[in-house]
Amino acid sequence: MLLSKGFEVEMYTGTPQGDIVGLSDQIVANLEGFVREPDNRNVEYTTAPLCSYDRLLCALVRPRRLLRNYLHQLGDYTLLPGSTLSLGDTKHFYRSDPQNPYHTYIEQTYGTDVVTASIHINIGIPDPEKLIQAIRLVRVEAPLYLALSASSPFLDSQLTGYHSTRWHLFPKTPAVVPLFESHRHFINWTEEQLQKGTMQNVRHLWSSVRPNGDRRPYNLNRLELRICDLMVNPIALLAVTALLEARLWQLLENPNLDPLQHSELPASSRAEDLVALTDENEIQAAHHSLDAQLRHWQDGRFIVARDWIEQLYQEVWPIAKKHGFSCFLAPVKKILREGCTAQQWTHLSQQGWETRVILQQAIQEMKQQEQEFDEQICQPLVA
Repeated sequence: MLLSKGFEVEMYTGTPQGDIVGLSDQIVANLEGFVREPDNRNVEYTTAPLCSYDRLLCALVRPRRLLRNYLHQLGDYTLLPGSTLSLGDTKHFYRSDPQNPYHTYIEQTYGTDVVTASIHINIGIPDPEKLIQAIRLVRVEAPLYLALSASSPFLDSQLTGYHSTRWHLFPKTPAVVPLFESHRHFINWTEEQLQKGTMQNVRHLWSSVRPNGDRRPYNLNRLELRICDLMVNPIALLAVTALLEARLWQLLENPNLDPLQHSELPASSRAEDLVALTDENEIQAAHHSLDAQLRHWQDGRFIVARDWIEQLYQEVWPIAKKHGFSCFLAPVKKILREGCTAQQWTHLSQQGWETRVILQQAIQEMKQQEQEFDEQICQPLVA
């Protein structure tokens, strides 16, 4: 038995030379399964909830192949990797739907800080109290998933000094989000934010992880991890997803992993201390990804992100093996060994490669990967 999993994938459209070009209004008008973001330069597609990792891989690849074919009809356009406006333009907001009042609010309040591409990983947990408990654990470990996925070291053609410039800039909203103690706590808090105006609607909770469902905050059925940068390699993305699922199975089988119970931080201020510790860890992970010095939620000790992930990997490997998806977890080791995308791009930049050339190479690699997965794995599944 496996948990259901689905993805929300945001991607930039543009030219093979690496320039981002806004086409989402045309894409959404002519292709089913794609939705617009406030800025016209990126577009989103969503995969259906699936349990099988094999099927998930193809659910990730096929919409991109369909989109690529459509972009080719429009001209010499392609899909771009990375989570920020790597070559620019960060000075202008290109509205995809000028009549949408929520988009107007976003543009006027946040500007292009929100014009990013990311991966949201949704994992089905139908019991709302178990879901809220899972949110607590994933919240304090979310910086690890950012470290694995970081892919935005550039902005306006320049190295920023951050491996995830996206998460460094992104306006987390509301500014303070507690560790929810129960489903009722989440309901009451959400209603209070809507009344105060710190959230414009139930979707306006932009934190690293949040409960999701058909009628938020009342009907909840899945955990949504929102912190990850765009991972264009489906195998790497499934590996990160497998790490998350294995960790959730570990929690479901051992509820004592709950940070509110298991942490050794002082009980009188534990919830607040865990939020402060985690917020700082997110900052460090955005800056240094796998090499970030983090503080562990169990006792506050310092630990390098790479080492923490390695420890988690060893803990959850038997669980993934028992549930039959350890082969999809294994590529986490490759990311730890070779570095995340941001680390690889930063290394090339420091070796003298131009940002545009780095992106052009990554664009070609992404296209080739998709074609190989489609032909070698997904087509035989259809047959």
